[in-house]
Amino acid sequence: MYKVTLNAVVGSTSIAINEIHFDSRNVSNNDVFVAIKGTISNGHNYIDTAIQQGAIAIVCEKIPDNCIENVTYVEVDNSSKALAVMASNYYDVPSENLKLVGVTGTNGKTTIVSLLYQLFKKAGYKVGLLSTVNIFVNDKKYKATHTTPDPLTINKYLKEMNTEGVEFCFMEVSSHGIHQNRTEGLHFEGGVFTNLSHDHLDYHETFAAYRDVKKSFFDKLPKSAFSLVNIDDKNGLVMMQNTASKKYTYALKSYANYRAQILENQLNGLLLKINDNEVWTKLIGKFNAYNLLAIYGTADLLGLESVEILRLISDLESVSGRFEYLISEENITAIVDYAHTPDALKNVLETINSIRTKNEDLITVVGCGGDRDKAKRPKMAHIASVLSTKVIFTSDNPRSEVPEVIIEDMEAGVEPQNFKKTMSIVDRKQAIKTACQLANANDIILIAGKGHETYQEVNGVRTDFNDYKIVEEFLKQLQK
Repeated sequence: MYKVTLNAVVGSTSIAINEIHFDSRNVSNNDVFVAIKGTISNGHNYIDTAIQQGAIAIVCEKIPDNCIENVTYVEVDNSSKALAVMASNYYDVPSENLKLVGVTGTNGKTTIVSLLYQLFKKAGYKVGLLSTVNIFVNDKKYKATHTTPDPLTINKYLKEMNTEGVEFCFMEVSSHGIHQNRTEGLHFEGGVFTNLSHDHLDYHETFAAYRDVKKSFFDKLPKSAFSLVNIDDKNGLVMMQNTASKKYTYALKSYANYRAQILENQLNGLLLKINDNEVWTKLIGKFNAYNLLAIYGTADLLGLESVEILRLISDLESVSGRFEYLISEENITAIVDYAHTPDALKNVLETINSIRTKNEDLITVVGCGGDRDKAKRPKMAHIASVLSTKVIFTSDNPRSEVPEVIIEDMEAGVEPQNFKKTMSIVDRKQAIKTACQLANANDIILIAGKGHETYQEVNGVRTDFNDYKIVEEFLKQLQK
């Protein structure tokens, strides 16, 4: 059982409670309400509402001046941390009954955890997955809403995994999730660091703060756990500076415990040499060589035989919205990828350029999300305009922002010599249609930014939108 220090208590702690909630709207009779200071609202403003809904206990960072009789108030230093520990204990610390591996970094998290889930399933194990795209309890699939869910959701699914006999669980660990203490009270068997580049600075404000939040995940790993980090990224060694865990490294360029060399890089796959053993994989690009190396290292550290791991790697299928491609009858290749950071976009475009002959056009459709890090917008546009032959700037998920303003922010990153390559079409569907109309035989279209997402969010309203289905539909129309 994990513990939280109590600063003050008003009322009796010898009471039976029903459920734990941090949203006052979900509270009912005999529940505990945990008041959390969020980025948008402060749960302390809803304590009275929670009590009116039936809460008999309140966990908060400051006990109200006027306490209600027969209600217990508990004061703690950090309510979000207390919630995570309470959630773990409420569900009988389910993370201790399986081998939980957390993957953090700017890019590659979803691919790595999803492919580890695939690999261990193919190896015959019962496996769990907590990712941006899906939550799986062995074969049962649930819809994911956050990269790292809230602590109650995490522990609820981990408990279900215990019930189903799951042995391994692979989990995306976001910087938001770490900073908001969603991973407190969890027992990790290991942690994996992929890379660090410009992202989420709207939230963390500085790159150093963003890096240090990621590092704090490894700082808290126990001696019994392992850390596996990419040391081709200069932040890899930083992650391991203060960890008590067993340290392992992977790299393509540096000396490491797990090393790989790209022997062949084609549109239909990669030929890799991993620790002196060759393996053919259906995944594409240098960034996936790193992902596969992290997968190999993790599987090895979890006890699978190396020959078996290589066999399973060769059978892995790409993850939805991650370099997902189709080829039309006119031999136009369309690639859909989640690349929504400068580094991820650069990786995808460099991968395509390393494969193509340069006799064909590379047409990129890209936008940037609203209400998010504005500093990356001109960087994304700069990268797209340098590494593509034609670029269409469009909407991603504008959210509450004006799409035209987001696109203007992007256009500021285009250098004069690249202006002629670019055009702006606010409507994303029309932008994809235009890219298809511009494409000739053998050309390549990259649609970046949304990947697996099946919606577009404008002014708080989500409507159905699937990049892959839309580009597939337009390419079929061209065939008629």
